[in-house]
Amino acid sequence: MATLLEAATESRTPESFRIDGVTVQVEGTGPEVLLMLHGWPDTHRLWDAQVAAFAARFRCVRFTLPGFEPSTPPDPASLDRIVELLHRVSLRTSPDRPVTLLLHDWGCLFGYQFAMRHPQRVARIVGVDVGDAGSGAHLRSLGVKAKASIAIYQLWLALAWRLGGRLGDRMARGMAKALRCPAEPSRIHAGMGYPYDIQWTGSHGSYRHGLPFDPPCPMLYLYGARKPFHFHSAEWAQALARWPGSRVLPMHTGHWVMCQEPQAFNAAVASWLEATHAG
Repeated sequence: MATLLEAATESRTPESFRIDGVTVQVEGTGPEVLLMLHGWPDTHRLWDAQVAAFAARFRCVRFTLPGFEPSTPPDPASLDRIVELLHRVSLRTSPDRPVTLLLHDWGCLFGYQFAMRHPQRVARIVGVDVGDAGSGAHLRSLGVKAKASIAIYQLWLALAWRLGGRLGDRMARGMAKALRCPAEPSRIHAGMGYPYDIQWTGSHGSYRHGLPFDPPCPMLYLYGARKPFHFHSAEWAQALARWPGSRVLPMHTGHWVMCQEPQAFNAAVASWLEATHAG
């Protein structure tokens, strides 16, 4: 039997539909859905290499977060709105069986909350580079320099969101360059910064009512080990690794693991998906 990465790609069947003003793209075949969600400063295109790898065996479903597409008006989406969007997309694309989540950055926060609120809709989670970020254990694990670094870049992006316009765009692109983001600079804009504003100020419904993340299903957590600090605590990662079917895997990358080592990333995800499916 061909592995996930060896299966022929001719079976892709692209389609799209709209929910809540968001275009959802579906590509691939198979009974299972991989529901992909990105973070800052990316769009659904972050997952191009993963769609190419997995569309022969999964229906790959992805969309760009509200307000993140270039040349769109500001659209600060609350936590409740994005969780409900994920719920509706999962029901539309996989009404009879739970989905597998593939998440990165802010997509982790939103996807984890979706899994906590609708555990019956999620079979497995692949989380990339954001674990229990913001938890007491995570905050205790950070030194003063790491906390200052996080505050500086996040408040900078929140300010860029507030200022908007050309100045806000230049601020967002400058920070993206400093952080070595792989996204195309021309597609990065200040409107992508609203999650940071919500996180720090509690605007637009806040994120403070989010549930503590305790994975309700098997989870693969991959993270870039070549960073000055992590978005998870060692305590959380060790506990996750002990759960049957779950795995924690450091990669020799920075934050954008799937872009910096796409072949190794895809191979690790494919191996885990096959193993947990077989189990």
